[in-house]
Amino acid sequence: MLSGKTVKLVLYEVIQFACLSVPIFVIMERFASLMRHVRGGDLTAYWLVVAASIAYVTSVSLLVWVPLKYFILTSRRFISEITAWRPVALAYVIVCPLPCFGILLASSKVQTDGGHRFDHFTELGVSLVFTSLIVVDIVERIRPLPLTGQADGLEADFELPSPVLTHLEQVATVSSQLSPERGQNGSLRQVEPGTGSLGSRWRDTDGYATRASSASYLYSSRFPSGCLGFLWIREPRVEVFVDSFLFWMDTTEMLRAAEVSSVYYSNWIFPIHIVAYLSTLRLILPPSSPLLGVLGVFLQDLPFLVIRICLVALFGYVTPLLYIMKNLFVCLTYVYFIFLTKLKVFNRTSMF
Repeated sequence: MLSGKTVKLVLYEVIQFACLSVPIFVIMERFASLMRHVRGGDLTAYWLVVAASIAYVTSVSLLVWVPLKYFILTSRRFISEITAWRPVALAYVIVCPLPCFGILLASSKVQTDGGHRFDHFTELGVSLVFTSLIVVDIVERIRPLPLTGQADGLEADFELPSPVLTHLEQVATVSSQLSPERGQNGSLRQVEPGTGSLGSRWRDTDGYATRASSASYLYSSRFPSGCLGFLWIREPRVEVFVDSFLFWMDTTEMLRAAEVSSVYYSNWIFPIHIVAYLSTLRLILPPSSPLLGVLGVFLQDLPFLVIRICLVALFGYVTPLLYIMKNLFVCLTYVYFIFLTKLKVFNRTSMF
């Protein structure tokens, strides 16, 4: 009888392989139908495209996907040392979203050059590609976690529940504990420990008294019990799903703007799909990587901001202003807190 770990491994591998093959098959079939309409109902072009999709998936599976998975399973000690990036995510971004975006661009170009408007791949292609991308990300993040049992003790790039302020107690400051007795040179006189004053390690060489906080905060991480106790429970495995979907909302909305007919049949579809694909490269990094912030700005928010402003200026409100403001505020706050705060004029702690 198969063990639970073996069943989970097989399940994950089947899901990831489906995420690799299904988007390519569906988008290529749509492209094959488009070629059949362009060629006047010629079935030869249709079956050629379908055969090409089958050949591509077979080649990628045998030459890239299966060898990579075999190497990961047989070299777990070596793979476990790779924490700065994810090899499976890198392979997936190259072999699946890249050809899918290429087919979407080719379909627009074929129709534009031939003066046809048969199909602009509304919704299905983009949703399928990013759903598969999200599922692959979820599988890679949830793989170390058990699928059964409670979440107590799980530590996989998740923060522990935040403490709650429960009590506020006034305490004496350090300066009040320091004895005012000084020598003629102005230095603190050494006091015997255990007398209620600080030891000789405290010195006032600059003439300033060190002050501690005027309040002591006592925290408690206990959750309320009772019938509503589940409202305070944090489940890391659920947060994986929520965080993964929210992480790709901006990119999905950018590609949704490309589905508008006036945009889809123009040359603006090329920069939209290019910057959208560049943003998918963030999948290569693990969620705990410190590089996600800078990559999010330069691979997503900054180019998305430029593209969206141009789209609104040329085609009207084909994209919500909410996402424009999101990209703008992220870029401005990144520049301010990373670069401008280092300047002398913004480096004064007494300003705010």
